Amino acid sequence: MIDYVTAGESHGPELTGILSGFPAGVAIDVDALNATLAARQGGFGRGNRQQIEHDQVKITGGLRHGVTLGSPLALTITNRDHAHWSAVMDPTSPATTANTLRQVTRPRPGHADLVGGMKYGQRDLRNVLERSSARETAMRVAIGALCKQLLAQLDVHLIGYVCQIGATKLTEPTGLTVAELAARVGDNDLRIADARQLPALHDLISATKRAGDTLGGVVRVVAENVPAGLGSYTSWSTKLDGQLAAAVMGVNAIKGVEIGDGFTAAANPGSRVMDAIDWSADTGWSRLSNHLGGFEGGMTNGMPIVLQAAMKPIPTLYKPLQSVDVVTKEKRKASIERSDTTAIVPASLVVESVVAIELARAVTATFDGSQLTRLQAQLTAYREELRRY
Repeated sequence: MIDYVTAGESHGPELTGILSGFPAGVAIDVDALNATLAARQGGFGRGNRQQIEHDQVKITGGLRHGVTLGSPLALTITNRDHAHWSAVMDPTSPATTANTLRQVTRPRPGHADLVGGMKYGQRDLRNVLERSSARETAMRVAIGALCKQLLAQLDVHLIGYVCQIGATKLTEPTGLTVAELAARVGDNDLRIADARQLPALHDLISATKRAGDTLGGVVRVVAENVPAGLGSYTSWSTKLDGQLAAAVMGVNAIKGVEIGDGFTAAANPGSRVMDAIDWSADTGWSRLSNHLGGFEGGMTNGMPIVLQAAMKPIPTLYKPLQSVDVVTKEKRKASIERSDTTAIVPASLVVESVVAIELARAVTATFDGSQLTRLQAQLTAYREELRRY
């Protein structure tokens, strides 16, 4: 089964990822991986750091001649901004007065700074914020892009995009496929499905930046052609919707996850929430609606997976809130680190990526994930078994 771990600090030399359990025989398009990393750095409302970093992934293990070997994949992404932080963030040189000049002692409300410092006994809160930074998500996007390429070989496709910025809920056409959504959201700088709403959103983000404030929003991920029966009802820990929710909540700044109608379903009667069942000899089982977002009993039911995630505004403010210095205990304004007005665009890609990872994990846990051709054959046979049920 697929699993992964990441390492590295925001201004450290590089980010590292190890992806294990990935099937052998998958041809990897590294250019596509890098295009996804570039998209993560884009989006209206991003800060100046994105002009410094030009993320490129390097695969140093588990790949030969562009094809996976079945052994762990080792990935690195160089932090170009480390050149400006090399003394401060040197992994091995001892601390001196010169290389601790950028220490942080005024924790920022909403960040991990204070609680992380308390938990790990850190007085220089840079030791917390460097790892808790959303910079780490660049590696999760790279790993997610690998998993998307695997899922595409299994005819499973997904897309993440923005459906709300601040209080502005966006309208979008209905009935679009993942491919149609991907074409629309990839053609504008806010990854929204209806580009006619861009001017008003640009004005909102620009006004928020001038005010020294930040914006959150909501992102949606849609995955189609996911086979029924991934996950299990037999134990709480095997429910795939729970695993997806946990993975998405593990993304920086995400404060809520909905599947299907989510919280709206709580306000409606059951007759308007449950999805009536249909069957045909040609296509097998289906539902007449998808209010439950592709899940029943913690298992996929063959309908598209629809997941929404709420992102809080970025807590680094250029008009900072009150804080207290952890050394002097004086009330001071919180520290200011370089930040974005909104990171809702990269959030849509990060959430898409962790969903892709969890779906790839579920597939390789259910079927033999040793090598691609066997996995494809087993999944094809399983789809036919479901159709004939």
